[in-house]
Amino acid sequence: MNRQAIERRVARHYGQTDLETAILNALVASGKDINRLESSDLSPVDEFHTGGREATKDIAAQLKFAPNMHILDVGCGIGGASRFFAEQYRCRVTGIDLTPEFVRTAESLARRVGLEGRVTYRQASALDIPFEAGSFDGAYMMHVGMNIEDKPKLFAEVRRVLKKGLLFAVYDVMKRGDAEPTFPLPCAMTAETAFIATVPDYRRGLEAAGFDIVQERDRLEVARELFRQQKARAAEGDQPSPLGIHLLLKDVAPQILANTVGLFERGVLAPTELICRAR
Repeated sequence: MNRQAIERRVARHYGQTDLETAILNALVASGKDINRLESSDLSPVDEFHTGGREATKDIAAQLKFAPNMHILDVGCGIGGASRFFAEQYRCRVTGIDLTPEFVRTAESLARRVGLEGRVTYRQASALDIPFEAGSFDGAYMMHVGMNIEDKPKLFAEVRRVLKKGLLFAVYDVMKRGDAEPTFPLPCAMTAETAFIATVPDYRRGLEAAGFDIVQERDRLEVARELFRQQKARAAEGDQPSPLGIHLLLKDVAPQILANTVGLFERGVLAPTELICRAR
């Protein structure tokens, strides 16, 4: 399958009609006034990566972006992380994503929380980033590489648009050992559009593209503990919130989440952070 075909299938995997309506309905069901939203109200659904808002805060603490820096969000989804950086660090953030519905929803949610002046979104491929060399003061991607086969090209594109000496954070789910994952997963229904690689694969691609890795953290135990806490709350009778990433996973959410938990518990996959500096 060629790149364009893969990207079309990835966009279809994530895309859905009436996504914003589903989110707004869930906000109302959670007791929120959709005409007076704050960005934190959206965090249960718009942080579509392991650990959610807390994981974003952990990465932000390492990147230390400063006000008015122009940051690239690679694979922005519906914009949760971009809005966090824009609000908490006063950055300007540009997000790119393959999925048109994600881009439209990100734009609308940014308007609803009053951040449209600091965040912009564009439908684009991470393998062909539509900006000039040296356009950005920093970059990050969270749970994006699993859908991209050509990681050397991905990292070369990020390096091209990033200024020398500045930081790029990668937070992805990576393989440990030779065992193959069970599908469906959040990133794909089948292995055909999933390109889950090992930490050494990422290191080689990043270094070849012109990055030095300045910090690496395995976040598997953090993820395991998160899922254990969720299981314990459910056992105590806590009802799941109407607002959550299940809205993005559609009707296969229970199977996807069960597979993800199982693969983390067995150590087949692990969420991993790599903080890189552009040479």
